[in-house]
Amino acid sequence: MSAVEIIAVVGLIAWLYLVLLHGGFWLTREREETHESRESREVFDWPSVVAVVPARNEADVLQRSLTSLAAQNYPGEFSIVLVDDQSSDGTADVARRVADQAGCKIAVVSGAPLPSGWTGKVWAMHQGIAVASAGQSAPQYFLLTDADIGYEPGVLMSLAQRASGENRVLTSVMAKLNCESFAEKALIPAFVLFFKMLYPFAWANRAIARTAAAAGGCMLVERLALERAGGMGAIRGALIDDCTLAKIMKAQGPIWLGMSERVLSLRPYPKVEDIRRMVARSAYAQLRYSPFLLIGTIVGMSVLYLAPPLIILARSYPVWVFSTAAYLLMVLSFQPTLRFYHRSPLWGFALPLIAAAYLVFTLDSAYQHSAGRGGLWKGRVQAQAGKQ
Repeated sequence: MSAVEIIAVVGLIAWLYLVLLHGGFWLTREREETHESRESREVFDWPSVVAVVPARNEADVLQRSLTSLAAQNYPGEFSIVLVDDQSSDGTADVARRVADQAGCKIAVVSGAPLPSGWTGKVWAMHQGIAVASAGQSAPQYFLLTDADIGYEPGVLMSLAQRASGENRVLTSVMAKLNCESFAEKALIPAFVLFFKMLYPFAWANRAIARTAAAAGGCMLVERLALERAGGMGAIRGALIDDCTLAKIMKAQGPIWLGMSERVLSLRPYPKVEDIRRMVARSAYAQLRYSPFLLIGTIVGMSVLYLAPPLIILARSYPVWVFSTAAYLLMVLSFQPTLRFYHRSPLWGFALPLIAAAYLVFTLDSAYQHSAGRGGLWKGRVQAQAGKQ
């Protein structure tokens, strides 16, 4: 067989495996939305929850996000601790204004300077958890949530019912990302698809499977299980803190990860450059800063996404048939995510070009790391800490 024939066959086999045997990653079956009866809510023993919100220069979105969190109307004991992580834009002032109007208790804490060996968000969460745990009545759960996440009513009740009722030590929701600008419409749904390919939700939710993943914007964590796992100090240098936390938490008990129409990211990505920065911040960390894994990623994405349409254009029989089948499976795998984001199914045919863009972003992530700018976020370079 020629090299082109081998690539075509390997690509088709890979897509058959991914669609049929890779945990149904491309489907959107794992959903937060539940339809519990009113009677079950009335008899449910609601656990106590403290939301911990790390916030660094989030004044532009905090009014909306913090207000939505405070308005959850949770039946159990609920309060919020916001850690102002050395902000320079008046984040703490916005938080205090929301606190004055909120229907639940909100404590605004000034974060201490970042110590060596810690990434910024993990350090802020560590401080918030310490404040929330102080006193005689530490909560049963922490809701670790980003400052740019908005919540529709009833979400916290849904998470608490799943976590407590199913004995999940970590219950996480991947927030629905903003998808309004052309850049977002073109690139955001694929970002979600690629994440689910790396971490099939069904496998993450299966207790006996090794896969562990979480979405850092919304994570309900059982306090005692977190303490057994070593607390936030156990992941102090993690740049990809959510999946690292999921790994140590799954060692303590079952976890759950799903999608939701009711947990919303409020952060816009109006330009391709904004999405590039978001991906480049942690893509090379995902590859464990390994040049060999980077090369493997280039080869793998080229065979999966780029080769099928190129071979189809070559019109060489029989590889044309194999690559057409692989291309159609690729398009099929994108459809549920496109429907979730209310995008045209025709975007599925653009997936090779979209994948090429993400490959460029990944290469840029490696370059940024080599230039000493890895993990750049809100003025902090954190990749060296994340490498530990």
